[in-house]
Amino acid sequence: MRPGMRKRLTHTALRRRLWLLVGLLICLMGKPMQAREAGLDSLLRKAATSAPVEERMPVVSYDFNPKSLILPASLITVGAIGTAIDGMNDFHLFSRKDSVKRIHIDDYMEWGMLGWVFVCDLMGKEKHHWVDQLCLLAIAEGINGLSVHCLKHWVNEKRPDGAPYSFPSGHTANAFLGAHMAYKEFKDSSPWLAYSGYALAAFVAGSRLYNNRHWVADVLAGAGFGILSVELSYLVYFPVRNAVARLVNKRASDCPIVAAPMLHGGGAGFYLSYRF
Repeated sequence: MRPGMRKRLTHTALRRRLWLLVGLLICLMGKPMQAREAGLDSLLRKAATSAPVEERMPVVSYDFNPKSLILPASLITVGAIGTAIDGMNDFHLFSRKDSVKRIHIDDYMEWGMLGWVFVCDLMGKEKHHWVDQLCLLAIAEGINGLSVHCLKHWVNEKRPDGAPYSFPSGHTANAFLGAHMAYKEFKDSSPWLAYSGYALAAFVAGSRLYNNRHWVADVLAGAGFGILSVELSYLVYFPVRNAVARLVNKRASDCPIVAAPMLHGGGAGFYLSYRF
């Protein structure tokens, strides 16, 4: 046989062997591939039907109780009436002096009380996450600061020491704001923490009277505005927060990319799918 003919036969035999090997591999891989696809489909169906989808941002329920506005509205009303009637804003409870040796702890406690809820977080079980508390505090302080300072300039009541802008007391409002937020976060888990802030806030209010900086009507209305600002912050914040949470969770569930590992008797693989 010629060398060229022998070479063509060798190539022909090699191609036949390669095609035979490919066919054998297809036969061997066909059944495991079907099994892997069936197993993957079963796994994905099971995950979709039985396993709950993890929320990236949990929805927090909050039920507003209109009765919670009675206390702050009452304090503000009593303070406003006392200021409106000449001679009644002091309620005849104190004998004023022309000069007193002022204490300045109220200037520090006014702002320190804004962080009282976070101090309580270290000692008890709060109702909401500290991030939610921070957002609530920012909203409450915005409402409180705007309402108190606008009212100060509008009423322009003189202080007991003769200075302007007495009604309502901003120090007292900030102190009761921090106290009331701690109350709302801990009233169900730790009553002593919930009410502890009110004692500190009352001390701030008393120091404003002692320092001849405010009338009784001023501190009553200030306490009302502090409490009211917290109630309004909860009323405003949670509907907005939950709307954002539902949008984030919906987008997470609609993710077009699906990735999953595949395990079978013959080895392992990785499944990746992208929906256009």
